[in-house]
Amino acid sequence: MKRLEWDSGQINALRCHLGLTQREMADRLGTRQQTISEWETGQYKPRGASSTLLSIIAERAKFEYTATSSPKPTKP
Repeated sequence: MKRLEWDSGQINALRCHLGLTQREMADRLGTRQQTISEWETGQYKPRGASSTLLSIIAERAKFEYTATSSPKPTKP
């Protein structure tokens, strides 16, 4: 399975599509509002389970987005 990488614009667009504030989105994702803010300003990117959860939410909300694939980590 390919991992999807979310950028700040996509996260903001998804949140707006859902009609949620940063706090409401944070509550639904089980994270802090500050985390959503940091994702939306590009300070950090969601990784792992957070990225997967955003993809599931987007799919269920019929949110059309273009997520880029990040390469799978290789084992040494």
